[in-house]
Amino acid sequence: MPNDHQRFFVLTGGPGSGKSTLIAALGDAGFAGSTEAGRAIIKDQVLIGGPALPWENPALFSEMMLSWEMRSYGIAARNEGNHFFDRGVPDIIGYMRLSGLEVPAHVQTAARRCLYNRKVFLLPPWPEIFAQDSERKQTLEEAKRTFDAVAQAYADCDYELIEVPRADIEERRRFVLETAGLA
Repeated sequence: MPNDHQRFFVLTGGPGSGKSTLIAALGDAGFAGSTEAGRAIIKDQVLIGGPALPWENPALFSEMMLSWEMRSYGIAARNEGNHFFDRGVPDIIGYMRLSGLEVPAHVQTAARRCLYNRKVFLLPPWPEIFAQDSERKQTLEEAKRTFDAVAQAYADCDYELIEVPRADIEERRRFVLETAGLA
């Protein structure tokens, strides 16, 4: 993987905290972004009656997410400019720990090879915007546990966690761009 990871920024946190909305707002400002692996995989697996669903086979779901995240990373590496990721490889470590799964060596290796900017943007649980849907079956309490698990995974991978304030989308976008040095 290339060494230009400083231009790769991760937005992470629990489900329903506004990550995808913020990625879209950053896209509207001209920045490239990636689609969240989990929701896309769930949608595809439901469509085809596949087994890689978090409530059926969390280990297989984890492997699918790893493949997705590594592919997204490779695509971003082939392009120029800054890129915002809706989650990253360390999220999978957090998810696996949360699911009570052992984190295999190859997942740890992927986290060491697919590096991102040291500043990782952490979106905290936000009860006022949290909503369940066909892909997001977690409760708010589960979303909070996910937030804690992914935050710990990024900290364990030596990233600097920067909490994004709960605010309107323009303020959140401005905060991320200023903190990333891209304003």
